[in-house]
Amino acid sequence: MQRRQLIARAALTACALLATAGAVHAQAPDWKKIRIGVEGAYPPFSEVGADGKLKGFEIDLAYALCAEMKAECTLVQQDFDGLIPALQARKVDAIIASVSITDERKKVIAFSNPYYNTPARFTAKADAKFDFSPAGLKGKKIGVQRATIHEKFATDTFKQSEIVRYATQDQAFLDLKSGRVDLTLADLVAADVGFLKTPAGKGYAFVGPSYDDVKYFGVGSGVGLRKADEKVLGKKFNDAIAAVKANGTFKKLNDKYFEYDISGKTAK
Repeated sequence: MQRRQLIARAALTACALLATAGAVHAQAPDWKKIRIGVEGAYPPFSEVGADGKLKGFEIDLAYALCAEMKAECTLVQQDFDGLIPALQARKVDAIIASVSITDERKKVIAFSNPYYNTPARFTAKADAKFDFSPAGLKGKKIGVQRATIHEKFATDTFKQSEIVRYATQDQAFLDLKSGRVDLTLADLVAADVGFLKTPAGKGYAFVGPSYDDVKYFGVGSGVGLRKADEKVLGKKFNDAIAAVKANGTFKKLNDKYFEYDISGKTAK
């Protein structure tokens, strides 16, 4: 009897969940309110200021896109490696957090058109000398942010190196300063503005070549979306991205945070 009751209760619970999901889905096409997942620990794209408020290029961009869509947006801060799970669990409706559009990620989520595209670079002590072949970096400790394209690229390419993974890029830079890693691999802009141009970055520099292999680094960063929402919400974001690039808003934000154009050849 208990088993039958448990099964019946489970069935009712499942029906209730399906009904709730159906109701949410039925409301989705309006998208008057949108929850956007952001990281908040990836300057200058997103970080928490001294006042406790989120700030940065992607924070400003998120609000600009929402203004174009005439939507009320709530920014939800989440560690980078938890953003896609949060999207899938419907805790957020979109992700604006320098998520590169790659074939591997496209198996799991959908994307808007790219809004920026920059290469990856190694950062190390300015006087450091390395051979950047896989054999040349044998035994070297490379710091990367966990769940990023940089982690994937470093793991696949530098198999004889020790890949040290961090929850945030800032943690990788701290360990570079303390000597726990020999070099870090990160987005050029994040390393430049978030570290090299700060007092902490004195004595450090970009080393080695730029990396932009589409297999790993994709065609740029886009807004992450659930596949089921790509048709409606994806179009809204695509239209908004096109609008802010056409009306000068994107350039204004670009120039506020960067000394160079980050739109990239594929992120038009």
